[in-house]
Amino acid sequence: MGREVITSAQNPKIKELLALQEKSRLRREKGLFVVEGRRELEHCLNAGFRVRTVFVCPEILPIGDLFPDQSPLCAFGLRPHPSQTEVWAPPVHEATGGYGLERETDPEKVSVIEVSRAVYEKIAYREGTEGIVAEVYAKGRRLEDLRLSDRPLVVVLEAVEKPGNLGAVLRSADAAGADAVIVCDPATDLYNPNLIRASIGSVFTRQIAVCSSEEAIGWLKARGIRIYTAQLQDSEWYYDTDMTDGTAIVMGTEATGLTDIWRQAADAHIRIPMLGQLDSLNVSVSAAILLFEAVRQRNSATR
Repeated sequence: MGREVITSAQNPKIKELLALQEKSRLRREKGLFVVEGRRELEHCLNAGFRVRTVFVCPEILPIGDLFPDQSPLCAFGLRPHPSQTEVWAPPVHEATGGYGLERETDPEKVSVIEVSRAVYEKIAYREGTEGIVAEVYAKGRRLEDLRLSDRPLVVVLEAVEKPGNLGAVLRSADAAGADAVIVCDPATDLYNPNLIRASIGSVFTRQIAVCSSEEAIGWLKARGIRIYTAQLQDSEWYYDTDMTDGTAIVMGTEATGLTDIWRQAADAHIRIPMLGQLDSLNVSVSAAILLFEAVRQRNSATR
């Protein structure tokens, strides 16, 4: 039995893959999303996600490179099936009926499909990837699943709209070693290809929970995590605020800022000095500044 080869972008499997990239509704309905590139797929599988289908362009990534030791797929925990047309995936939790439900499943076969360069150029979301795209089962993102350190550092984003901004915040959260990112009342899809691209895989390396603002506030207060809201009004300089204990840095949209529920729940309001004529920074830049202030303070406290 030979490996399946697809040379037409009109193939139903290619059409479904493209639809998953473009439509958040379909991603939710099928509990699937798309990951492109070796690095992103490696982070995804290391985080316990399960792959349904791998599409490989042998002109870019030779099929023979998939299975030897230290190869991309073997390094991800996938091993060749005897037919050499499929590989086995380790058992993990699978999303069913949308992103919020999970159940334990037995190991299942993961299809590996060859695509021509023309087809790959059609399905590749960005330039410069390594010839590999995968359909991956989504997982739930629940507050109760978060595991925190003794002095947790958490980023909270309210009603974030732009996938690129959320992806950039996740990248900063990873760089700062933040325990988790909580996305409240999201206006964007966590499995949007633009978000995955902007995060360069940190959407998989950081713990993420999705919930309402009310749920997040109750969860943070129950754990004694101080809530610091980034806002211009009634605020103090961020570097004068103690972030050495459990800290949640809360940020809103650039257009409207945070809602009153967060302002009222805050233990302190903090701001970044704005010395020019504008009164705000990009949310991802602000998040990076505040995160690394927490890192600076914590490193100083341990010296």
